[in-house]
Amino acid sequence: MNKVRSADGTIIAFDQLGKGPALILVGGALEQRAMDSATAQLAPLLAGHFTVLHYDRRGRGDSTDTPPYAVEREIEDIEALVNQAGGSAFLFGISSGAALAMEAAIKLGDKVKKLAMDEAPYNDDEAARQAWKAYRKQLADVLAQGRRGDALGLFMMLTGMPAEHLDRVRQYPLWPMWEAVAPTLAYDAAAMGEDASVPTEKAASVTVPALVMDGSASEFSFMHTTALALARAMPHAQHRTLEGQSHEDAASALAVGGVLCSQRSLKKLVNKRKRGSEDISCNDWKRTGSSCSLTRWHSRRSRSLSEPD
Repeated sequence: MNKVRSADGTIIAFDQLGKGPALILVGGALEQRAMDSATAQLAPLLAGHFTVLHYDRRGRGDSTDTPPYAVEREIEDIEALVNQAGGSAFLFGISSGAALAMEAAIKLGDKVKKLAMDEAPYNDDEAARQAWKAYRKQLADVLAQGRRGDALGLFMMLTGMPAEHLDRVRQYPLWPMWEAVAPTLAYDAAAMGEDASVPTEKAASVTVPALVMDGSASEFSFMHTTALALARAMPHAQHRTLEGQSHEDAASALAVGGVLCSQRSLKKLVNKRKRGSEDISCNDWKRTGSSCSLTRWHSRRSRSLSEPD
């Protein structure tokens, strides 16, 4: 484990592996280095072609936190990592981490060389925008009261988990780890914006080459429309729909490799994916504890949880 100090004194913990151009992985909601999440699985896959920095966002894992929170503080965290890596880096953000990565790419100028975004969960649907506003208000209320478990429950229900399953989920071994970082759900909410609508005007400010991805097997059908809108708004962006990929599947390493690596390096990455595809899929949520797994709840786990023990 390595550590770097951000501008406000917050200590950011990170793992560094591989050799090559620096690439910083920006995880989504609840993700930490200690979890076997899709982001964690990406690091060794990309390490053959990049110097990969996989970090705990502030308030999570081995990183510290310094109130009050602002999205700008997290951009400073990324900047500290960029400086640690030599002054420039690629950014690869997953889910709500993609929103933060885009903000950093806009603010940090030529320190960010390229940007990859995997299934940023913006949604222009009016009902979804209203639901997001309600979620942010409820989240702020329960966190102000110190009710971290209730904050976590709100997030799980937002991503599709039936409310009647909450009591059983609280018994799972990873619940304390999720609950410990529940205040950071507000950080992801801030990065996503007031109503989580697709920020096309902001995306138009991304001047670096960008790759915007969605998965054909995503649990959320709006992701494709969102990815297209973002890519069209950015002046130098590519869009790719990854066949068979669900939300936050580590298979996105292939697409990122195709844009950031040479063709020769990409072939090596593809071969590695073929040899170890089971190792880099989005696995059972009870084991990974990632935001990827939480969002797969409704489609994969509702039936099993409703069955008697």
